[in-house]
Amino acid sequence: MPELPEVETTVRGLAKVLDGQVIRSVELRRADLRRAFPDDLGQRLTGARVTGLSRRAKYGLIATDRGDTMIFHLGMSGRWRINPVELGAHDHLLIETNEGRRLSLNDPRRFGSVDLVATDALGAWPAFKALGPEPLGGEIGGQWLKARVAGRTAAIKLMLLDQRIIAGLGNIYACEALFRARINPRKAAGKVSRVRLDALAESIPAVLIEAIAAGGSSLRDFASPDGELGYFSKQFDVYDREGKPCRGGCDGVVRRIVQGGRSTFYCPSCQR
Repeated sequence: MPELPEVETTVRGLAKVLDGQVIRSVELRRADLRRAFPDDLGQRLTGARVTGLSRRAKYGLIATDRGDTMIFHLGMSGRWRINPVELGAHDHLLIETNEGRRLSLNDPRRFGSVDLVATDALGAWPAFKALGPEPLGGEIGGQWLKARVAGRTAAIKLMLLDQRIIAGLGNIYACEALFRARINPRKAAGKVSRVRLDALAESIPAVLIEAIAAGGSSLRDFASPDGELGYFSKQFDVYDREGKPCRGGCDGVVRRIVQGGRSTFYCPSCQR
């Protein structure tokens, strides 16, 4: 599933061709993705000018001068394509601008979604209402983390994936951040030391910033809107490296376990 860096990469790519442009037409090439497209999506977007693009957690936001914001989620396999030469069976939403640019939302598995919400009501939108702070917003520190996980017996890895604590952090980058902070992903969150939490508070934004700079990770179907594949996967220290030597300078071997139905990769020698 595209995570925060992949969504951020997508939003930045779309902004280059969509920000400030007038939407000339909207074509729905099927009725739904994970759920139905808004009934009035075409009516409310056609003729509107895009006033800004941004991201909240793993959602992309496209704001217009009509006071609406289109919210998209890429699901498991979604991506935007800019000026596709041909449209295929998985291009489900097509937007054209006055400049003649075409943007296609392509989603083979159809686990993505598109919603249209009044911009001034975004904070109250159900999916956003309970979200925690952004990991790149500067709010997360060791003391802040300590307060959030105090007394919690759940594994620290699972706590990091709780969107009510940190919005947008996903499985891949949680694994990488825990490795950098030398924290065992199975350790009870409330028992992680303040020193380790300080290190984690630094490693979370660091790994995300590096991944964004690398264009995200080319896992399965993800590519940025211009078709370029991200290459951060080549820099993974532990994720998807089961059985390979640790890159932390020890003699350990990366191990894979399952937590909450998801694969966790870590070095049992470095992360105690």
